[in-house]
Amino acid sequence: MNTDFDAVSIQQLMLADVAQLDELPFGVIGFAPDAIVTVYNATESKNAGLSQSRVVGKHFFDEVAPCMNNFMVAQRFDDEPTIDAVIPYVLTLRMRPTPVRLRLLKAPDAGTRYVLVERRVAG
Repeated sequence: MNTDFDAVSIQQLMLADVAQLDELPFGVIGFAPDAIVTVYNATESKNAGLSQSRVVGKHFFDEVAPCMNNFMVAQRFDDEPTIDAVIPYVLTLRMRPTPVRLRLLKAPDAGTRYVLVERRVAG
C-alpha cells in the first residue's frame, strides 16, 4: 500500500487490514455514510490521545470531532458525491490549536468515507 498522504487511494484504504492502517505515518479515520466511525488507526489514536475503543462506533462529527462539523469538512461529505481534497486545517478540540492537513476522501462506490490527518513537525 502507498504510504504517501497525498497519494494513497480510497481503494487502498478500503482493502487494507488493521495492521496496515496502523503502520501509516498519518491518521486515518473511516466512517460510514451515517458518520459512525468504523476505522481509527493507531497513529491517529496516539496523536489525538483517544483510544480506538473510545472512538469506533461513535458519530464522528457529533461525538469525536465536533470541530470538523462545519461547511469545510462535514458538509462536503453530505454535498459532494466524490471528494479527494487536501485542506489546511487547525484542530482545536481538547488540545492547543494544532495546524494539520486534512485529506477528505469519498467515492460513490465506497461504503467508507475517510478523513486523513497529517500533523507536520515544524522545522
